[in-house]
Amino acid sequence: MKKEDFSISGMHCASCAALITRGVSRLPGVKSANVNYAAARAQVEYDEGKLDSKKILSTISSLGYGAQAGFDTEREKTIRASEIHALKVKLFFGIALSLPAAALGMFLMDFPYRIQLLFLLATPVQFIIGADFYRGAIAAAKNRTATMDTLIAVGTSAAYIYSLAALFGLAQEQYFETSAVLITLVILGKYLEAVAKGRTSEAIRKLMDLAPKQATIIRKGKEMVVAASDVVAGDLVIVKPGERIPVDGIVVSGISSVDESLVTGESIPVEKTKGSKVVAGTINKHGTLTFKATAVGKQTVLAQIVRLVEEAQGSRAPIQRFADTVSAYFVPVVIVLAALTFAYWYFIAGAAFEFSLMLTVSVLVIACPCALGLATPTAIMVGTGIGAQRGILIKNAEALERMHTINAVIFDKTGTITEGKPKVTDIVPFTGTAASLLSIAASLEKPSEHPLADAIVSEAHARSIKLLPVASFKSITGKGVSAKIRGASYAIGNFHLFSNLTPSQQAASHKLEEQGKTVMIVGKGKSAIGLVAVADEVKQTSAQAIAALKSRGIESYLLTGDNERTAAAIAQKAGIKQYFARVLPEDKAAYVRKLQAKGKFVAMVGDGINDAPALAQADIGIAMGSGTDVAMESGSIVLMRSDPQDVPRALKLGVATMDKIKQNMFWALIYNVVGIPIAAGLLYASNGILLSPIIAGGAMALSSVSVVTNALTLRWMKL
Repeated sequence: MKKEDFSISGMHCASCAALITRGVSRLPGVKSANVNYAAARAQVEYDEGKLDSKKILSTISSLGYGAQAGFDTEREKTIRASEIHALKVKLFFGIALSLPAAALGMFLMDFPYRIQLLFLLATPVQFIIGADFYRGAIAAAKNRTATMDTLIAVGTSAAYIYSLAALFGLAQEQYFETSAVLITLVILGKYLEAVAKGRTSEAIRKLMDLAPKQATIIRKGKEMVVAASDVVAGDLVIVKPGERIPVDGIVVSGISSVDESLVTGESIPVEKTKGSKVVAGTINKHGTLTFKATAVGKQTVLAQIVRLVEEAQGSRAPIQRFADTVSAYFVPVVIVLAALTFAYWYFIAGAAFEFSLMLTVSVLVIACPCALGLATPTAIMVGTGIGAQRGILIKNAEALERMHTINAVIFDKTGTITEGKPKVTDIVPFTGTAASLLSIAASLEKPSEHPLADAIVSEAHARSIKLLPVASFKSITGKGVSAKIRGASYAIGNFHLFSNLTPSQQAASHKLEEQGKTVMIVGKGKSAIGLVAVADEVKQTSAQAIAALKSRGIESYLLTGDNERTAAAIAQKAGIKQYFARVLPEDKAAYVRKLQAKGKFVAMVGDGINDAPALAQADIGIAMGSGTDVAMESGSIVLMRSDPQDVPRALKLGVATMDKIKQNMFWALIYNVVGIPIAAGLLYASNGILLSPIIAGGAMALSSVSVVTNALTLRWMKL
């Protein structure tokens, strides 16, 4: 199966998106099709053996819309700017023609050649400025369906054609100004909507603008300035104070601090020296840095972040299915209601033809499927964009929707609650010296990849202790390692490897564990010869994060391979009351399932590597990034700063986004549920209240704008 994006042009409402979705979904080989009206794009998953992108493009074209394979944000920016400019031009000419028409039609009743002037003013608005509505309606009719274009085309045409009859003396009233003002109001609404929708994707454009266009590199011993896109992996790149870093790399010389806030959300500049990683889009603050390019173009962290946000903004939340279903039937139902309105007032109530016609036009133009179609995607676009700017990468809309259900969070210990940079604190030999014990421990741990192993080896190097050659090295997952040194069998690990400690040895181990230290037992054969204690400091922000979750009614749990005493000490420091100790890596997912079986909705927070099964099992997997490493495959959310406080912030953002979606859908539905009956004259008999077509058209134009504007208020939220 292949998943591909397509840029769509020419959509005017949610019904257009529903039409394209149906058309593409019917193609043989299509597994799923999601058309996002707000983002003007489609995501299609299909079988390459049965279908290709050309057939998808031709299908979209046959439905009356433009399409291009692939989704390029820069191209979309250009297309969106072009559409806004075209709408602005139409709006200018629409206002220039419809304002005089409104003055003639409503106030200057005795003006010479009034109806003829109205005809001359209204006709270009109807057929030139409103041409896209006719094109859309015709394309929909060819596919035996109807869209918002159908409603506008039918409603304004009815007013215009009846006015033609008045022009030739076949009717008493004319409504040229009504059709002209209606079309201009709809264009105004579309213009405001397009501008507002453009703001929903501002965050991703800001991210893209972070990458500089040029780079200074050294090739063949010469310093030269080239386009950033021409930098290749292996090039030496020079970045001077105040310049943005053009590609990812590793510093080879120089000392400076780099502002990574716009990529990782980290406000404090990060010190960079030889061997440090730098990422594209960040700002070099003080000294000059020379670094070796390691990732360029689409491989940079910044490019990955942009792609991640693009995919999230194009994805569909489960709640969107309701809006899609309503939108699919909305326009045909409105046309039926409009016909019933005319039939009731003209044939049953005995009202005048003109009165019945105007109520029918009001019903057609007040109905707006756009607001319903924009309710979910605009909020998702704003929410994911805000997250990206704060270093919280949300990979899909489904995760965003699930966040409001979370009532339990499991934190893996290492690198999440703790710094993930353990240090040796105690060396307790049972026999021999501390130096000989550390030499054996470090020699055993040298081939290992465990963080604790690095701490022990680093301590040996710091003390200038010589490492011994090992043979028959064996890693025992979740327990430790073993090997032969000078022909004798040695091992280092936890209680799983050594269960026969003497009472005094156990007491020494327990004392260290009660201080929150992880104790590694070193043994020769079956006998323990000493202890090496390693401490991984609890992050300063862990306690604040747990407190923030508690204030939201969310329970926190600690998950660790340490024993009960160490786990209890770490949990107490972090403010966590409940913990799971002595958990093997392969059993982490089982503890997630345990909580889920109790009815909990669980978020799992881990480092995105050995926690992958647990992250996948959780209702939401939250992977801690390192600021320069996007854990693309693990979890639904990536926290670039590795700050525990970003966990409650991410959940708060998800809840706020979901609230906006619900607000938008409520107001979109209420608008139509209340507006359509009033437009049909429901309150006329009892209260004499009527909505003229012009007021109805204005209300319709502003309904979708209000939905987008409500979504944009998310940007003012304090995380």
